[in-house]
Amino acid sequence: MTSARCSFCGKTRTQVNHLVHGPAGASICDECARLAVDIAGEAGPEVQGGDLLLEDVGRLVTNDRRAADLVGVIEGAAVAVREGRVTWVGPASELPGRYRELPALACGGRTVIPGFVDPHTHLVFAGERSEELGRRLRGESYEDILAAGGGIQSTVAATRAAGPDRLLAESIERAGRMLAAGTTTVEIKSGYGLEPLSELHMLEVAHTISETLPLDVVTTFLGAHVVPLDYRDDRDGYLWLLESEMLPACAPLATYVDVFCDRGAFTVDEARRVLAAGRRRGLRPRLHANQLGDTGGVELAVEVGAVSADHVEHVSAAQAAALAEAGTVAVLLPAASLSLRGRRAPARMLWDEGVTVALATDCNPGTAYVERMPFAVALAAFELGLTAEEALWAATRGGALALEASDKGWIRPGAPADLVVLDTDTYLDLVYRPDLDHTWKVVKDGAVVIG
Repeated sequence: MTSARCSFCGKTRTQVNHLVHGPAGASICDECARLAVDIAGEAGPEVQGGDLLLEDVGRLVTNDRRAADLVGVIEGAAVAVREGRVTWVGPASELPGRYRELPALACGGRTVIPGFVDPHTHLVFAGERSEELGRRLRGESYEDILAAGGGIQSTVAATRAAGPDRLLAESIERAGRMLAAGTTTVEIKSGYGLEPLSELHMLEVAHTISETLPLDVVTTFLGAHVVPLDYRDDRDGYLWLLESEMLPACAPLATYVDVFCDRGAFTVDEARRVLAAGRRRGLRPRLHANQLGDTGGVELAVEVGAVSADHVEHVSAAQAAALAEAGTVAVLLPAASLSLRGRRAPARMLWDEGVTVALATDCNPGTAYVERMPFAVALAAFELGLTAEEALWAATRGGALALEASDKGWIRPGAPADLVVLDTDTYLDLVYRPDLDHTWKVVKDGAVVIG
């Protein structure tokens, strides 16, 4: 496994301009590489991390809406990258001469797309719940299993028992598989600790993932996932614990605050209280909304100006119009709907009402043990009524907007060079052949990190 820390000076990827990954898991930062060149003279190694020319690109999906079609396809394209950012995009025949000396990656007519941005995951957890899936398939409801102490509660028990070292080892493996499938940015929630120390450990693990893998991680505090069993008869006591102890400890490690506002979890009033407490700590609001029923989550998301309303399987055209007007992104989680045999989010209606739509894996051990964003793309096309182009846009540009990463999810000058080279000449194979692994290479910040 490659390291996101320089093997020579120990600086992390966030502390240097470039980090180049080499053989045997070694990495070297630009500063140490320049020092090596100074010592070794002209015989020293040439550092090429962050500078790249993708040539012989059969089809380039830019997601630049200035183009005629939604995903902005350029045929016979090239992409120039300097210092980890895209500097030129266009037909290869128009490539300026100044970019021809860049280190080249010959794509052999393959398709290049933006890196996937997964804006909703519960990636850090311990244990598994395959038996629960069997119970649901035999007719038990998700709410009944949750009320009996299963579901999220069983993962809470396993996660608390695992400790941070085991959590890190298992979570890094999952994150590595996500990266290998083309995910270059991922949101990770807490929510399986439900007490101060375990919640803190989850967020620390999420940050360590970003320091270990060439993968950008955005963190969300989800202490309000469910009321834990030890507070079942004292909901207000748990909310007090969340406000007075958990948020002060966890807020410095998070960007967002989220609440599962639905049947069997938290009421609208309780969710409003948690989101307000998070905002006082500098966290931006997100919301699990209307997954199990029309329970007021969408209206609350609009009221508080939530960045995203996630799930939204139960939503009307009027509610969709309100989301569009508020600028709240609808993050759709088709793998969860499939697993729960529940209502599918009305993606077609949301899109047509002008809502910004994003796709996510919802990676979790109970209702969507899915790590690969291409699977979500295929489900969105087959199950939710999106076109292949809309699904791909939602899994890249839509996901970036759901995380307020406005420079990600597209390929245009100034954007981070987070790219996926598909081993096919058409992005349609993501839907047409969903059984295959189409990832040939993954480029993160201008460096080839997979393939």
